[in-house]
Amino acid sequence: MKTHVWMYGCLVASLLLIGCSSSRTPPRLSESPSQSASIPNAPNEDLSLVGVRSKFLEKDSTQVRIFMYVDARKGKRPVTIEEFISLFTLNYVIYSDYGTRDRLGYGNVPLNASNVSKSENQILVEFDIKKPDRDYGVMLSEISQTGTLKKVLNDLPIRFRELRASDRYGLFEATGKEPLQHHFVTQGESVQIKNLAGQSDQLYVYYYRHSFEPAGSPMNTVPRTVSKSLQVDSLFTIRTSEPVQFEREGLYYMLADTTKAEGLSLLVVNERYPKMTYPEQLLGPLLYMSTNQEITELQNARDFKKALDKYWLSLMNGNPDLARQVIRTYYQRVEEANRLFTTYKEGWKTDKGMIYIIQGPPDRVQRGKDKEVWVYDQRANANNVNFTFNRRTNQFVDDHYELVRYVEYQPVWYPIVEAWRNGAIR
Repeated sequence: MKTHVWMYGCLVASLLLIGCSSSRTPPRLSESPSQSASIPNAPNEDLSLVGVRSKFLEKDSTQVRIFMYVDARKGKRPVTIEEFISLFTLNYVIYSDYGTRDRLGYGNVPLNASNVSKSENQILVEFDIKKPDRDYGVMLSEISQTGTLKKVLNDLPIRFRELRASDRYGLFEATGKEPLQHHFVTQGESVQIKNLAGQSDQLYVYYYRHSFEPAGSPMNTVPRTVSKSLQVDSLFTIRTSEPVQFEREGLYYMLADTTKAEGLSLLVVNERYPKMTYPEQLLGPLLYMSTNQEITELQNARDFKKALDKYWLSLMNGNPDLARQVIRTYYQRVEEANRLFTTYKEGWKTDKGMIYIIQGPPDRVQRGKDKEVWVYDQRANANNVNFTFNRRTNQFVDDHYELVRYVEYQPVWYPIVEAWRNGAIR
């Protein structure tokens, strides 16, 4: 891995100085419009909830702790803790499954300084719920703006029994106080793996340098050949509730019990991630909008920077300003895909990441226990289209989804790719 950031000397380099510093908040895809649509402005206030993401960890044999990360803004700035406490209320209902009304529990969560804090630019709300006498449930939460009908909803599937290691152990920042909401950390970053009881347990850590393949074409219905085993590059142990640093990029897989197949995974990335600025990384995401010949030529180029300039300028008919605009948009999409969808591999490589990069955020998301459907309404000459993702068993992560592929996507997919290639998407 080269240690310098490629920031000079070509179109892409100059663009990254601008595009990668974007403060644009990515859409949150854990919600459908009934769950996430921005709240219209209140009178004399530019107040909105951009979205909510949530996760859970077991607290003890009778309780589960919920962590909710809320993008709440007043104008262009994030709301303060005090503003959030005074302006919003939080309620929840637990059902036995999606689409049922078999209610297992409900409650109102008082918001105060003891359970509301800041997590980067987001509001973090923590609260405990009692485990019902069930294996599984779905918590539907509602954050409402006081004195109005404006609200945002979120759904969270919860296992109450037969928990995975990732349900018992969470990834926390160095002090152990704040849980991180994503599956990745940067090289050398100090973090803690811990359970809420604060016990010091031994975890077995398997390290893989393996580079996982990016998503295949949405139209390719031929099953991909996937190796059933991975080469373990090293094995070591760590203690929970103690600071630890992972120095090498790659996948780390942690088990408290080596007889169990499901553990806790962590992707260690370079210091620029989820941005992509290293030259050897810029080529990968172009797979989704390029021909095989173009990718081969870029891979074999002696001067990669010149070849990449030539690639973009040839697509944009020699217009450098248009090329910069499209590059900015494309790699912002890549960055957002990395932030939203990273699992055991980079977000841009996942099926969700591929669809998000090319198609953009969906208009609606319909979710079931083991399925998500992204709905795109008619745009320009493209018809309405749905992309269905099925949850698949994966030893590394619980939120692994695979796209259901159809050859019928061709008349929808190729026009959007062509719009990228002629600069119509900016």
